[in-house]
Amino acid sequence: MFYREHGLPHFHAIHGEFKASIEIESQLMHGDLPPAAQRLVLEWAALHKAELLENWDLARQGLPLRKIAPLE
Repeated sequence: MFYREHGLPHFHAIHGEFKASIEIESQLMHGDLPPAAQRLVLEWAALHKAELLENWDLARQGLPLRKIAPLE
């Protein structure tokens, strides 16, 4: 997430040279990730939806973001 973002709540994922923006509520992906990376990112996002939305609110206020655990 970036502090000056606008639009719907979303986060960014980067895998090598691939980049995507993922809407938190709908999990709609803009951009391109390899299929395996896309599955992992969407699984992680589903597990951490509430935390992602909290971080979106923090970012919009210019406050520090909280760390979110990776997939295990």
